[in-house]
Amino acid sequence: MHTLPVRFNLSKEKIWKKVRIAEDILKNCTLCPHECKVDRTSGKTGICKVGEKPYVNSWGPHFGEERPLVGRFGSGTIFFSQCNLRCLFCQNWRISHLGEGDLITVERLAQIMMEVQGMGCHNINLVTPTHQMPMIIHAIAIAADMGLDIPIVYNCGGYESIEALKILDGVVDIYMPDFKYSDPEMSLKYSKAKDYPEKAMAAIREMHRQVGDLIIDKRGIGVQGLLVRHLVLPDGVAGTGEVVRFIAEEISKDTCINIMDQYHPCYKALEHPPLDRRITDREYAGAIKMALDERLAAHASG
Repeated sequence: MHTLPVRFNLSKEKIWKKVRIAEDILKNCTLCPHECKVDRTSGKTGICKVGEKPYVNSWGPHFGEERPLVGRFGSGTIFFSQCNLRCLFCQNWRISHLGEGDLITVERLAQIMMEVQGMGCHNINLVTPTHQMPMIIHAIAIAADMGLDIPIVYNCGGYESIEALKILDGVVDIYMPDFKYSDPEMSLKYSKAKDYPEKAMAAIREMHRQVGDLIIDKRGIGVQGLLVRHLVLPDGVAGTGEVVRFIAEEISKDTCINIMDQYHPCYKALEHPPLDRRITDREYAGAIKMALDERLAAHASG
């Protein structure tokens, strides 16, 4: 049974080498598939609108996450501002689009991680971390020296760079990506990323290669592995059938997947039918049936 965070398999030298490699990417940024290639260390920004400093909105225990993350004392979420995706229905749009939050130092981010651990949280849950990965891994390296010893959860949108994910190998314990769409036309229309399905599939393969299926300890707490989120959208926009088929056939039938029913119109969704309405009970039941048909039943939850 896995009990210690996977990063304890890395020497201090290797962790700091990863920090240097990650920070070097900021000079010609390719941290996500947009590959803006701007020098974020010079004050320039790309699609994510973030430079070289951590940009954080809030942090603390969260009890609305998936059950294996929450446990008794909550998941220690840190919400990062801005995003590398432009989803027009984003439910956290004030943070991801308007950029509500504050610029801080990596040292302060490390302290926040220790504060969250001190609150008794079962993990450090990094929400929307993709575009701030170098700052995050730097803070993790500092916090590890300060005694950080709870799992790191990489709670991302699924639009990831394989190069960046490989840097995180041995640092992240639990990957929790969204798999938003299986149709590139839908991902272009609603998130401005036509290659999203292709990049998300490649990312999920790499994540699973690193950490495998989700391992849950005797407390019911996830300690390592992959947990995929899929938000059901109106009129089949998300392409749920292809999403669950990919997971079952190319990842693992033991993949922990959360088929989510909480979609409601936010941000600019009211201007873009069919996203201007909630999903129906029939649409959600149909999505669950698709997961059951792929024998993902035991791992599908709303």
